[in-house]
Amino acid sequence: MAEEGTAELGTAYEGAKDDINDKLVLDLAWERQQKKTFTAWCNSHLRKVGVKINELDQDFRDGSSLLRLLELISGDKVPPAEKRGKMRVHKIANVNKALKFISEHGVKLAGIGAEEIVDGNLKMTLGMIWTIILRFAIQDISVEELSAKEGLLLWCQRKTAPYKNVNVNNFHISFKDGLAFCALIHRHRPDLIDYDSLKKGNDMDNLNLAFEVAEKHLDIPKMLDAEDIVATPKPDERAIMTYVSSYYHAFSSSAQAEQAAKRIGQVLDVNKENEKMMEDYEQMATTLLEWIASTMPWVEDRTPETTLPETQSRLEEFRQYSTVTKPPKAQEKGELETHFHTLQTKLRLSNRPAYVPSEGKLVSDVNTSWKNLEAGEKQKQEFLMSELHRLQRLEHLAAKFEHKVGNTEKWADGKDEKLSRNDDIESANLAEILALDKIHDTFESDLEAANSRITLLETIAAELRDLNYVNSENVDARLQGVRDTFTNLKQMSDDRKARIQEAIASQQNLDSIRLDYAKRAATFNNWMDNTLDDLAETEVCSSITDVEALQAKHEEFKTGDLQEANVKYDELNGLVTTMAEMGSSENPYTALSPQAVYDKWCSVLDAVPQYEANLNVELEKQQGNEELRVAFAEKANVVGAYIEERSTALAELSMEGKGTMEEQLEAMKAFQEETVAYQPEIDAAESANQALENAIVFDNPHTQYSMDSIRSSWALLMAAINRATNETQNQILIRDSKGLSEAQLQEYRQSFNHFDKDKSGQLDKNEFRACLLSLGYKLGNDPMADPVYDKIWGDIDPNETGYVSFEAFVQFMSKEMVDEDSADQVMASFKILAGEKAYITADELRRELPGEQAEYCIVRMAPYTGPDAPEGALDYMSFSTALYGQSEL
Repeated sequence: MAEEGTAELGTAYEGAKDDINDKLVLDLAWERQQKKTFTAWCNSHLRKVGVKINELDQDFRDGSSLLRLLELISGDKVPPAEKRGKMRVHKIANVNKALKFISEHGVKLAGIGAEEIVDGNLKMTLGMIWTIILRFAIQDISVEELSAKEGLLLWCQRKTAPYKNVNVNNFHISFKDGLAFCALIHRHRPDLIDYDSLKKGNDMDNLNLAFEVAEKHLDIPKMLDAEDIVATPKPDERAIMTYVSSYYHAFSSSAQAEQAAKRIGQVLDVNKENEKMMEDYEQMATTLLEWIASTMPWVEDRTPETTLPETQSRLEEFRQYSTVTKPPKAQEKGELETHFHTLQTKLRLSNRPAYVPSEGKLVSDVNTSWKNLEAGEKQKQEFLMSELHRLQRLEHLAAKFEHKVGNTEKWADGKDEKLSRNDDIESANLAEILALDKIHDTFESDLEAANSRITLLETIAAELRDLNYVNSENVDARLQGVRDTFTNLKQMSDDRKARIQEAIASQQNLDSIRLDYAKRAATFNNWMDNTLDDLAETEVCSSITDVEALQAKHEEFKTGDLQEANVKYDELNGLVTTMAEMGSSENPYTALSPQAVYDKWCSVLDAVPQYEANLNVELEKQQGNEELRVAFAEKANVVGAYIEERSTALAELSMEGKGTMEEQLEAMKAFQEETVAYQPEIDAAESANQALENAIVFDNPHTQYSMDSIRSSWALLMAAINRATNETQNQILIRDSKGLSEAQLQEYRQSFNHFDKDKSGQLDKNEFRACLLSLGYKLGNDPMADPVYDKIWGDIDPNETGYVSFEAFVQFMSKEMVDEDSADQVMASFKILAGEKAYITADELRRELPGEQAEYCIVRMAPYTGPDAPEGALDYMSFSTALYGQSEL
């Protein structure tokens, strides 16, 4: 029994001895792996300053390389190494500085002293380096707030989850076959490894492949030996973690570069889109201003026409311009304003400065040109209407002059021959010479009466001149001819009278009755001629009132002048009867026979009802025009009131802001559809207006609305609806891009509406200041001199319009609530792509950015002028700043 117990004890001893030996072998293997891995890890950092260590436990003994390593991996300044000598005391001082630096960075170094490091204690040195690796390479790894080790393990598990034959549960056995390393590389750089071609069980090849690819393409030093890992039953956890952490940082840096490139690309895309919108605005503004400029000479043309058809043609041309040519341009103007508004919103959302169009192309410049155009249109229409009335009056006066001057010339025709006769005086007896004297007196009366026609002709000719009649020279020439003729007749009449008076001494027997008849007949005949002329005139009327006034005047004529003329005609007939009773039917004193007077008197009586009939026709015409006026007025009053009502409703709809922004947008679109559906009523008013213009009727006392004002109001209403819809869409854009809630927007809307006293949809400088004070902003006490508020106002109203829109107000209120892109952010992204350098090269841009974006940057970046600049270096800092300022970019 004793022998058996001794044998069992010996067997147990041998087993324990084997376990101890195995552990010693494993510890030595781990120690070798740690030493090699930690040495490679340290050299991966020290190589940046041209330093390399060979033996970890020997090369850190003087502390100088250790201090250099700490400075590199921490990025902080470390105390300088002792340079007075290489004595042990100096080495201990240097290592103590390093240990103190590590301790100050939150690391507890339990059991590690400077003496052990100086003495080359490998275990202590390895422990110190592992502590440094944990603090500066692994501790910052954080995945879902786990510890550094757990976070790094979770990262490996997630990255390798899709790969077959890989199951990462630890940092030793899980990495022994090399597939986990290959999976990590393939996950981030599938171009470097063909994972599907790898085989489980081929551990050595898999490990070597991963280590070689990582060193060659990822700049990760070869910190492990495949032979050691394969030969070790359980590889060293610290060595594996150190090596895996290098993968994490390499790929994290790559991901950071990708994120930086993505961020830069987004900024460049926004910038290019904004540039395109700026170019589109410039082109739209240029096209519209050029059209206005090319149209203004036509609008300002005040060349008078010479005929009525030409003026009517110009009025029709103006109507075509107002109804066909101009409306599309008014729509272009509205689209220009909407485009400008959207552009400014996008610039604010992308934290860019407001866009200032080139000189002369501001929205205000376009509005000014448009107002000048409309003012010119109004003046042109007034001018054409004035020309129309002038030419109508000219036609009437010219016809009247032609008729009267013709009658006057006809009367004077041949009179000079009669006045020049002398034989009848010389051969006449007393009775005959007395008769000749009476005849001549009658002629003088007739001449005097006819001479009065010249005054009327002069009046007509003067009015024709005042109205710029095209043939005024002919009229004046003809009038002068008549004057000359009557002057000559007066001279000849005076001469003949003198001759008769010389011969009348012996001829005293006068026939007073005949003479009286002749005088009365001459005066009465002249009255009838003038009356027939007046009754034959075509009167120009523009209203029922004008016709009624002529009818009333005609009634006065019938009860007054016509009745008096009837008495005078009866008196003439009485003289004719008396002459007949005296046995004489001839009257040597006048050529106006009783029959001639009778015939002309009948013509007068016949002309009276004809004139009445003409007035009735004109009355019917004016009544028809009045019906056209009323028809248009009925439509215009309804349409005008509708437009005013819709404008008010639009303002209320815009200010109420009920429901979500999407609901408000739908309500606005429904409002727009309902308004557009009213277009047929506008067209009906247009047709009624066309009927008025066809009848050459332009005045209308039944309505305050003209078709021009209706067109303008309708265009303004449609533009306002489009603008309100666009503003709502922009507010949705602002809300979504800024992450605002509906409640926040509603609060902003209520504050804005409260201080928008005139409900204009804008806040002036004083209203905006009061609004900010009500929201708790700390501004200066003096509104007239407040640099804080002036700075805010300058930022929110860069174009100096004097007003703040609701969109700009929301942009301002939300600016401090959300993160925004900025020049600093873009600059930081470029710095990542440049490897922390102050400059970047064209090759780096082409490598990190898509081709089009890379070339965009290369063309616009200025050369870098720093002292460390290689040839071709580019200044990404000034470029980033320019992206957020007024520039040529």
